[in-house]
Amino acid sequence: MLYQLFAIIAPVFICSAFGILWARLKLPFDNESVTSMVTLIGTPCLVFGTLVGLELSIDSLLRIGAGSALVVAVTVAVIVPALFLWRKSQRAFLPALMFPNVGNIGLPLCLFAFGQEGLALGISYFAVQAVTMFTVGNGIASGKFGVGSLTRNPIIYSVAAALVCIFGGIDVPKWLIDTADLMGGMCIPLLLMTLGVSLAKLRLSNLLDSLGVALLRLVVGFGAGVLAAWLLGTSDMETGVVILMSSMPVAIFPYLFAVRYNREPETIAGCVIVSTVLGFLTMPGLLYLVLELSGKAG
Repeated sequence: MLYQLFAIIAPVFICSAFGILWARLKLPFDNESVTSMVTLIGTPCLVFGTLVGLELSIDSLLRIGAGSALVVAVTVAVIVPALFLWRKSQRAFLPALMFPNVGNIGLPLCLFAFGQEGLALGISYFAVQAVTMFTVGNGIASGKFGVGSLTRNPIIYSVAAALVCIFGGIDVPKWLIDTADLMGGMCIPLLLMTLGVSLAKLRLSNLLDSLGVALLRLVVGFGAGVLAAWLLGTSDMETGVVILMSSMPVAIFPYLFAVRYNREPETIAGCVIVSTVLGFLTMPGLLYLVLELSGKAG
């Protein structure tokens, strides 16, 4: 069992460590270009290729998507009053607490823990989070809400195209699936490298607040995931994916929102660092739990 946990965690650590080392050696890494490539090409191809390439139940994908939305709703219901009592800015801290790092860390863990089927379920969870983060999350940080960003989000189109093919029983040509798999293959290693580079460039500030936010993110996320899985009656693997994804640390994008709209970016950077460190420390226990729940423990 220890080897099984190591085999799941090691690739995530190693790829992230390469990113940190790359940044420490001051080698060229255009974060904006890489992020754009992953967001506009890699992730949509990964989403489409994985969803149409596997014979997964539509009910299963919809349950995971509903679980993702439910986790966000439960998290907001808990976090808003908590931030009010803590006298912290909702616009600065709410996006950081709402959205876990399901892209950089969550998707690789779903792949290594549950295989391609787990990755497909993780993508369903991730798609809902991504759409919500770039609409609601960005709106909270900026103070302006709009649906225009939806039309500019390629993940929307890749999910829609995959659902049309699945619901319509369309036989997608193998060359198209292979192309999507090939382009999407760059996504996970680049996400982990980008995480490492980003962590190396961030600076820890206001340790107590960062620690408080980090603990709140991990504890509330885990509780919301357990509640969502119970309410939706998910299967064993679905339960493992929902709990795993909801328990991830603070994502990078809320920090970028904080920088763009000047919402205490130094403190949010500290939240990303501390929650990621705590997330890695608690990851063996979390993985052991979800593997037991899904019946994948060896």
